[in-house]
Amino acid sequence: MRRISRLTRAAVGVASLALAATACGGTSSDSNDSGGSKEDLGLAIAYDIGGKGDQSFNDAAFAGLTKAKDEFGYKTADVEPTEGETDADKEQRLSSLAKQGYNPVIGVGFAYGPAMEAVAAKYPDTTFGIVDSVVEGDNVASLVFAEEQASYLAGVAAAKATKTKTVGFVGGVDIPLIHKFQAGYEQGVKDTDPAVKVIPQYLTQTAEEGGFSSPDKGKAAAEGQIEKKADVIYQAAGLSGQGVIEAAAKAKVWAVGVDSDQYQQEALAPYKDYILTSALKDVGGAVYALSKSVQDGKPLTGTQVFDLKVEGVGLSDSNPKMAEVAGLTDAVAKAKEGITSGSIKVETE
Repeated sequence: MRRISRLTRAAVGVASLALAATACGGTSSDSNDSGGSKEDLGLAIAYDIGGKGDQSFNDAAFAGLTKAKDEFGYKTADVEPTEGETDADKEQRLSSLAKQGYNPVIGVGFAYGPAMEAVAAKYPDTTFGIVDSVVEGDNVASLVFAEEQASYLAGVAAAKATKTKTVGFVGGVDIPLIHKFQAGYEQGVKDTDPAVKVIPQYLTQTAEEGGFSSPDKGKAAAEGQIEKKADVIYQAAGLSGQGVIEAAAKAKVWAVGVDSDQYQQEALAPYKDYILTSALKDVGGAVYALSKSVQDGKPLTGTQVFDLKVEGVGLSDSNPKMAEVAGLTDAVAKAKEGITSGSIKVETE
């Protein structure tokens, strides 16, 4: 039976860490051996498409690695993906990290699912983690999030902030995971103001086409939505989301960030005045929590759910202009209470 648990608030909450710290790891060598290194190393993460520097999903994972490294004082590694890579490439990457002795080894993104299933069986003494997917295995922790809940709050904020009664949604890739973002957002908008129109758009059908890694595609999509009078645009598009934010700032309309508090990101500082808020997803907290469990000798396994109740997802309030939008703060607070109490059921499709 699949084990499902919710982590306590103490295990999460590193999404606000500075993401400009220096990484300690690099690439790893290939190995098909099932044995591990005798050296006891620490946490290793393998990035998703877009890699470190996306100011979003991958950088949030790096924040968790940085916290673990600083707290536990051990060696860490973080490894970039390669363009056009296969499941075999991912399997080789995870195997190499496990053989070197890293523990835990975390694949950042659902794309690591098939590779992790294969590799975890080869290294039963290593704890593996995967973000945004469920992989069965006695030594695997599946770190999943209630993205739809954070997106609902983003929809509430968008409905309160729009003046044109038209808002946009830009998804990186047309897949079930991003459908959760869209569904929650649209529900939050409609529950707040049924008169507001939502324009949804996906950049690509597959990740290989660059939906999560092409700021130019995000910028073009946002410009098209702005032409249709959208004055708040929520993006769930990884690195491509930077283009959405740039386009929104240029047109002087609102952007809503994703995963990390993008108002706080140094690379996005030129556009921060137009980042109304961000739907937070504490990937860093999940990475740190798994690392701490291994360090404590009680590795997490099974499906670990990060939702609004444990503050695994949420909505940022860093931009002081957010408080200036009439009724926004109260509406978000009311929605959050409704979700956590169960009176609001957020859709995932």
